[in-house]
This record gives sequence, C-alpha cells and structure tokens, in this order.
Amino acid sequence: MDIQKLEQLHEGKAKKVYKTNDPDLYWIEYKDDATAFDGKKKGTIMNKGILNNRISIHFFNLLEDKGIVTHLVNQVNDREQIVKAVDIIMVEVVVRNIAAGSLSKRIGLPEGTMLPKTVLEFYYKDDALGDPLINDYHIAVLDLATPGQIKAMSEMALKINDILRDYLKDKKIDLIDFKLEFGTHKGEVILADEISPDTCRFWDMETREKLDKDRFRRDMGNVEEAYREVLRRLTGETL
Repeated sequence: MDIQKLEQLHEGKAKKVYKTNDPDLYWIEYKDDATAFDGKKKGTIMNKGILNNRISIHFFNLLEDKGIVTHLVNQVNDREQIVKAVDIIMVEVVVRNIAAGSLSKRIGLPEGTMLPKTVLEFYYKDDALGDPLINDYHIAVLDLATPGQIKAMSEMALKINDILRDYLKDKKIDLIDFKLEFGTHKGEVILADEISPDTCRFWDMETREKLDKDRFRRDMGNVEEAYREVLRRLTGETL
C-alpha cells in the first residue's frame, strides 16, 4: 500500500502526528520549535526537526538491531517518518546515570556526580500538572499502566541504557540521563516517541561540554551546533 498522510491527529511540543490511509500507521513530522520548563520558555532551534528526526531514526535502528521493538517503520524525508500507531502509556520513564538537572536539585548531589547505580524514575505525562514525579502506587491509583506494563517498560529502559551507553563510548559521548516513552501496539508494549538531544543529556566525555537541549534551557548558545555535532558523531553526516 502507498502510505498517504491524512488529517492531523495531534500537535505536541516537538512533533505533529497525522493519520494515514493505514489505520496501523501514523505519520510524524518533527518541528523546529523548542520549549523548556513545562512550556514557560519557548523558542526555535534552526533545523532541530531535521536533526532530531535523523538522530532518533539512527538510535531506533540501532535498538531494533539489538532486539528492542520500537514504533519506527521508516523515514519519509529529512523531517518526517512513518511509525506504528500506538496508544501512549501516560508514564514517562527517566533513566539516570549521572546526577544532573532536577535530580541534583532534589537530592543534593552536585551535577556531574556519577551514580553508584542507575536510577529509574516515573513521571505522569500531564502538561497541566507539570509532568510530576510518581511511583508505582500513584500509577496504580491513576490506572495509568498495569504492573506487567511497568515491568516491561522498566526492563526495556535498563536494556536501552546499556545499549546506548556502550555505543556512545566510541563516540566520546557520556549518556547522563534520558527520557523514554512507551505505547501499546496490538497489545505489545513498544518504545515510542524519540531519542534525541531534546530527550537526552549528552556530554562530551573529555571536555564535559553539553551537547543537548540544556544549551537552550540555560541560554548557553550554540544549540544547533551541539545537535549537529551529535549527528556528526553518530553518522558522520552533516546537513
């Protein structure tokens, strides 16, 4: 079947989602819009949509090769991709290897502190509430996911962390922390959303330079250049 883009279903902070003529597939368009602090800070990062589309596809293909089932079907063009239609589980999973951001503030560890073991956190995916930190009990009370789904998401998140950290060592990039989203497709929990400098903290292993959206959050400048550098190290490509 020749897949065609139909009406828009949803527009988020970073992407637009469209129906297609196949009910099992969605069409995703990546935007250049940038937001931070629950949408309080807004801006544009030139070519971000193109860079994140390419970077995310690269990571998802890597993970598929390692046995992680993802929503990715194929790339349409620089800014768009076709994915499996998923029902998003309203629980974001954050994986932390090194203290940074909100974790540093919450538990008092200086940013850059290596954690003795990987930390998994769950956040309620709700913009109006500011995506609050939650635990298994909250998930059960709100009926956001079953225990089996939480177990599957947690196991996949830790496996993804191992795969990405090992892969990024050769690229001289430290994976500080990252956010994952999952959904169900035909009853199976699979990886959805994206993996990019928008959703990960990437630091240069030697200089500790930030190569991610923290450059936008903290007004550090050279945001597009950082995203370009990630793509270059992963694929050798430039725009």
